[in-house]
Amino acid sequence: MVARVRVLLLCLGVAACGAIQRVDTSQLPPGFYGLLIDNDTGAINEASWALGSPDRTRGNPVETLRAAVAVEYLAGELNVAPRWAGMSVITKVQMLQARAEMRRALDIRPDVPSQVVVSVEIAAMVDLERGDGAAAQQVLSSPIFTQPPQQVLQALNNLPTLPAARSATAAAELEQYRSI
Repeated sequence: MVARVRVLLLCLGVAACGAIQRVDTSQLPPGFYGLLIDNDTGAINEASWALGSPDRTRGNPVETLRAAVAVEYLAGELNVAPRWAGMSVITKVQMLQARAEMRRALDIRPDVPSQVVVSVEIAAMVDLERGDGAAAQQVLSSPIFTQPPQQVLQALNNLPTLPAARSATAAAELEQYRSI
């Protein structure tokens, strides 16, 4: 009986690893989160800080987009990168839930590939940083969004508290330091 339980647990573990490997992932430009080439650490720190309080993103759509890019990226990266193999499976699942929660908050369709979401968010962020509102509106009219650009921009300016994202990014931040 004990042998059967061990075999069952081994099979479940292998199946779980296979499921984790199929997570939709995206890539970021090198140094996107600062001078370091390591986007993982920067994304974790950015998202944890920005989502720690709605006041940190309120009225700042660029900061909201930086946090959204981080969550979108980390949901895949933490689940597939060997670097994070020792991270808690609970944190990894929470990050996937955070991605879904962020997409709902920004009216992004759930079926859009992660790389498309990241690319659109970065393009909108760059346009907003340059003060080119018209170009940003054009990007925000992308079919990845379920609402018109004005409503998406309103969501970016007034991001609500996102409990799943806040919890997941805080947990990832704690675990990143624990593994050092």
